[in-house]
Formats: sequence, C-alpha cells, structure tokens
Amino acid sequence: MVVYQAPRLLDFTKTPAHLQFNKYVLTGYRPVSTAQECLRSLFYMHNELGNIYTHGVPFFLFLVLLPFSIPWMEVESSWICVVHYLACLSPIMGSMVYHVFMNHVGGEHIYDTLLSVDMFGVCLVNTLGALPIIHITLLCYPAMQQAALLVYVLVSTYGIYCATTARTNILRLRAFVWQALFRFTLFLFRVFGSGVGSPNSLRLFIIMDTLAVLGGLVNIIQIPERFSPGLFDN
Repeated sequence: MVVYQAPRLLDFTKTPAHLQFNKYVLTGYRPVSTAQECLRSLFYMHNELGNIYTHGVPFFLFLVLLPFSIPWMEVESSWICVVHYLACLSPIMGSMVYHVFMNHVGGEHIYDTLLSVDMFGVCLVNTLGALPIIHITLLCYPAMQQAALLVYVLVSTYGIYCATTARTNILRLRAFVWQALFRFTLFLFRVFGSGVGSPNSLRLFIIMDTLAVLGGLVNIIQIPERFSPGLFDN
C-alpha cells in the first residue's frame, strides 16, 4: 500500500552522473532529494527499495534479537561477544544508510561520503569478525596471539583506507585481499597445525569467506541485471 505520493522516477540517462554506476538498471531512479524526501522513499517503489529493506530489516532484527542468542555468561573474554555483535551490525547499517540517502541533494560529495560509510561497515565486519577467530585459534600461543591481533588490526586499517578511497569496485574488492589471506593462514593453521577451535567450525570458516567473495563478485559483475537489463529495475 502506497502511503506517500511518489515523485516522478528517472531513467538512467536523466539521473546525476555520480549515480550512473550500473548501466544495466535502466529506470526507477529517485530524483535528487532532501534528507526528508530520501526517508519518504521508504514508502514507494523505486530501484533501491529492495536494497534498503534487505539491509534495514536484518539490521533491526539483529539489533534487537542477536543479544539474546549470544552466550554472554559462558564466554570468559566478554569482548569477544561485543565484537561479534558489532561485526554483525556494521555492514548492514552502513549499507542501509548508503542506499537510503545516496540520491541526496548534496550531490557527489555526499554520495562519496555515504559510499565510504558503506565500505567502512564492510571493512568492520572483516576486521571485527576475525578478531575472535585469531584469539581462539592462537589461544595456546599468547605471544603469537597478541602479535597476530596487532598485525591484523594494522592490515585492516590499511584495507579500510584503500576501500574507502578506491574509485572502482575492483579496487574496493582488492582492498580486502590481505585480510582474506591472513584469515586463510589461520584456517590452514587450524587444519594442519596446532590451532585451537572446534573442528565443526571449519566448514563455517569456509562458508563465511566464500560468501564474502561471491558477494564481491556479484557487485563487480553486476548480476543478475547484466543478463536482462531493465528487468530488475523495481
């Protein structure tokens, strides 16, 4: 049900140049809008509505429900629980804000800032999400554990800088390579070395990073819209 009268949507060629990043989405673009008008776009159909709700709904569900599924009292190092919670929230929160306000009247400057916020959220899930893995994998090697945590934070800081300043999707994806290699090294240490952790978690390790790579490739290749331009606009 439409509760707000939608403005006239734009074709690809009529939208501002900084929003013309997907030539396979032909219609359904919101006009340049104020912050209030961007929020009103939550209530009518356009080509970003799916992105907004597929990030927004999980964000609020995670925000409210996730704390009840975290075993706070069973974990000796409580910071692991906090980091896990923040890691789950950060990417979907950043993406939600980006997709809601990307057509803001502030133009390309505001858009670039929002894109950096989006990428920062993705970087945080890669950074914060790996810290408990490092802590647990190297639990029997305290010196190595502390060194690995420090190195990963430094590598992640560099990755965040690269991702938030990159001008293309390919460069943004490349910003995560060193983090991925670091996590893969930990995986190998668990499989072939003396790393600590439940053997049952190894498949989750693989699924986690496989989905991350697939997500990046989908963004770069621009599928499924590439196969049928215009079909997925709204």
